[in-house]
Amino acid sequence: MAVPKKVLNHLDNNKMKYEILEHKIVFTAFDLAQTMKRKLSEIAKTVLVKADKEYYLVVVPANCLLDFSGIKKALKVKKVSMARENEMKTKFKVKPGAITPFGSVHKVAVLIDSALIRAKVVVFGAGSFTESIMMKPKDFIDLEQAQKAVIGKRDKSKKDPKPKVVKKKRKAGKKKRAVRAKKKTIKKKRKSSLYSQ
Repeated sequence: MAVPKKVLNHLDNNKMKYEILEHKIVFTAFDLAQTMKRKLSEIAKTVLVKADKEYYLVVVPANCLLDFSGIKKALKVKKVSMARENEMKTKFKVKPGAITPFGSVHKVAVLIDSALIRAKVVVFGAGSFTESIMMKPKDFIDLEQAQKAVIGKRDKSKKDPKPKVVKKKRKAGKKKRAVRAKKKTIKKKRKSSLYSQ
């Protein structure tokens, strides 16, 4: 499942700098971080919420949960809830887990967590389970006119993926090398003494 053309057209028409990243099939932002061995703070999680009667796309780092009180405060609304799967299918014509953070494409406003702005680059969902889009958070905010706010709570149960550890063979220490060298000279002496007799 490739990145939808309407997303690519949106980026290209606005002359955005971005990179398409291919990866194995993933359904969550957390899985994407694990697959790509990237920090959770560099992976954007997009959630469709209903605030009073309006829909919004809320974008937080993959290591965060939504802070509903923060969203209420930022949007100045009374009630906030996550949109249901059937609402995503019928109103936004997307499969659950495949919504993009590009509000202009979905015709809704975007709210982004301030923590994502600290990253040099962020990996965003692109409407595909096998491809994502990497771009600078500032470019994303400018493109979507996203409202910045503190709307994510750190999820302590989710930790960054462990980097691959390359094991190197250690060279023998000075003492071991000295012992090996001594054994070799002893063997040489024995051989030479056999021939000298």
